[in-house]
Amino acid sequence: MQITKPELLAPAGDFEILQSAVQSGADAVYIGAKIFGMRTASSNFSYEEIKKAVSYCHSNNVKLYVTCNTLPRNNELSEIDEFFKMVNFAKVDAVIVTDIGLFAKAKELLNEDIEIHISTQAGIVNSLTAKTFENMGADRIILARELSFPEIKNIKESLKKETVVECFVHGAMCMSFSGRCLISSYLTGRDSNRGDCAQCCRWKYSLVEEKRPGEYFPVIDDGESTFLFNSKDLSMIEYIPELVNAGIGSFKIEGRAKSAYYVSTITKAYRRAIDEYFEHIDDKDYKLSKEINDEIYKVSHRPYCTGFYFDNPHENAQVDYKGGYIREYEISAIVEEIKNNSAIIRLKNKFFDGDELEAVTTLGDVKTIKVSQLKDDQDVKVDFANRPEYFYSIKDEKLEVGTILRRKL
Repeated sequence: MQITKPELLAPAGDFEILQSAVQSGADAVYIGAKIFGMRTASSNFSYEEIKKAVSYCHSNNVKLYVTCNTLPRNNELSEIDEFFKMVNFAKVDAVIVTDIGLFAKAKELLNEDIEIHISTQAGIVNSLTAKTFENMGADRIILARELSFPEIKNIKESLKKETVVECFVHGAMCMSFSGRCLISSYLTGRDSNRGDCAQCCRWKYSLVEEKRPGEYFPVIDDGESTFLFNSKDLSMIEYIPELVNAGIGSFKIEGRAKSAYYVSTITKAYRRAIDEYFEHIDDKDYKLSKEINDEIYKVSHRPYCTGFYFDNPHENAQVDYKGGYIREYEISAIVEEIKNNSAIIRLKNKFFDGDELEAVTTLGDVKTIKVSQLKDDQDVKVDFANRPEYFYSIKDEKLEVGTILRRKL
């Protein structure tokens, strides 16, 4: 049986991140417009920026999807027609919707060549619901995150061959059912279901007895307080064969509020992992290369888990008792130009002449270089670079444009 290589779908919160995703090997990128998107923390895209994004993606044979996955209130309905008119003119490849009313409007107003994808926010966990959306005209089903491999495979087998099943494979997990959370709204007035989550699940909590106000008791006395709702991050990079065999046609990376470095690093890692597996698809003993797996630990992340793919997590690491991120590396600079035996770099974080940095190519290959001949934008030799977004130069160590330089902390 011919197995189709899955789509690698990366997030982008602004145009720089979109470029990073495309250059790092994404087959498709999903973004949010200024309205109807589930991530107000990211910059999101204006109409002109969406057109620019479509042009850039299509020139690189990459598809562009736009989110329309909030639950709009009556006072927002007047903007729906204009939104779909905008994506029609921009010639995006798909819109991602949750609300059934928006779905109906999308069917009515979108050009025939624009697909409709049903968001994970719709909470699809069975073949009946998936098939109903398919019969209504959905081109893709983005399943709820709470499903196991057997459940996903059963749902895929119930659908037409051309209907794509998409699943999240990497990124932040929400303690609520597929992101349907009320905690943020109750505690801060910021509605998670309208893209404005305050991430209250990541906060420290203690117990207060009603008649003892001001007396705070840790639920578990471990010296660090307790994070009652804080999920670990999802990582399925070691399980590409299982994802493929379950019939998942699109591997989705979470992170429209993440940095360009994060998106670039994770996208490259999954691109290499997918390609490596398909090069060894007949090898029953295939195991992901360590150097590829190591890359996902070189971004800011929480401890990783496999979510619900293998079982209902319960005790095996769904909830974590450390609230912060693990951060062992930081991006130092990006190579913008090679000129006169020098690499012109755009600074992100401070480093010194003589420091050892890792150079990560656009294909994900990694090598270590020692910084030398560090100069500022006036071609004056300096001992350190410390002005973010300014240009510096270093001796070219056979680098290439687009290479990311990073430093171990």
